[in-house]
Amino acid sequence: MRDISGSLARQACAVAAVCLIADAGLFLIAGPPLSLGWQAWVLLIGGILANAALAGPSRYSGWVSAAHGALLAAAPLLLFPYDHYLQATNAGVLIAGYRAGAWLATKPAVAALVTMLAGLVACNLIPVDRGDRDWRLLVIDVGVSGLLPWMVGRYTTARRAYIADLQRAEEQRQQHEAEAVRRAVVEERTTIARDLHDVISHHVSAIGVHAGAARLGLPEGEPAVRRSLSAVESSSRAAMADLRRLLDLLHGKENGAVQRQPGLDNLDELLDNLRTAGLPARLTSHGGPRELPGSVDIALYRIAQEALTNALRHGDGGIVEIDLAYRQTEVLLTITNEIGRPNASAESTKRGLAGIRQRVALFGGQAECGPLDDGRHWRVRVGFPLEAQ
Repeated sequence: MRDISGSLARQACAVAAVCLIADAGLFLIAGPPLSLGWQAWVLLIGGILANAALAGPSRYSGWVSAAHGALLAAAPLLLFPYDHYLQATNAGVLIAGYRAGAWLATKPAVAALVTMLAGLVACNLIPVDRGDRDWRLLVIDVGVSGLLPWMVGRYTTARRAYIADLQRAEEQRQQHEAEAVRRAVVEERTTIARDLHDVISHHVSAIGVHAGAARLGLPEGEPAVRRSLSAVESSSRAAMADLRRLLDLLHGKENGAVQRQPGLDNLDELLDNLRTAGLPARLTSHGGPRELPGSVDIALYRIAQEALTNALRHGDGGIVEIDLAYRQTEVLLTITNEIGRPNASAESTKRGLAGIRQRVALFGGQAECGPLDDGRHWRVRVGFPLEAQ
């Protein structure tokens, strides 16, 4: 499945390019003449850089919004006494406000909002000859340019998280229902298999035994009766073989093999579900795949499932990196995600991490779970020993 991170990066660059062209064009057409001095050039170049920064990672959204607010406040000071068109960034302010509201945690998002609102107010109040400015128009301008995009960003993120929660709840409900049906079917099959074994198999075996005893007890010279008894013996043995196959089927076996558990081959499906929930993920494999013991394959999948679920619940929304390395004597799985703010479900995360360590310990492997030195990323790294090939 194609990684969507590249598509998202291209879309972010396109948005930044549109804002850059729109704001720079409007500044050159309606703004101060560049012959006014270095101040006009500073604002133009600053607006271009601030809009270009909109294509950067979402974790820098607060700094980008602060840069736009600073440009708004600096414009009337640098261009005094020019008082016609002062904003070096207009479309960029809207997008910066949206990004701050959508991608930042509550405290950084509020700080970014205050910065942009302060810049908008300063841009409208600092210039001279604005004493007759209607304060109601000022409030509307500040609300539309600063507050509204931020609120839309917060709403969009909350709604996306709510929809993802509903989808997960529906998937869990369907899984529970399917599991209940499966258990009921297994129990019914077990009951039928037990009845067949206890009743029918006993009678069929008895038929074969008595037919064999009767054949051996016949006097010489009864070929027709012997053939009939031999046919009864053969039929009873064939019936027992068919009955054993039927019992295997009722016990959930087919051709001697039970239903396969998910393994590393199902990682792409797991990542697709993660991306659908709104969290980008990238899988990198090293060393070329090799055949793993079934128990190790299942354990790696379950560990990846637990780590990705924790990243979705407690991460900061950044891209999740999954690295799978096949080495000569071990296989390493590393999952790294950005750390979000803690919440009330931290206890379930501790239980999940304890489960990961227990799975790895069963195979004599090593597990590392914890934040990295930069304090912004969480890493789960497990290693399973393998026989050298």
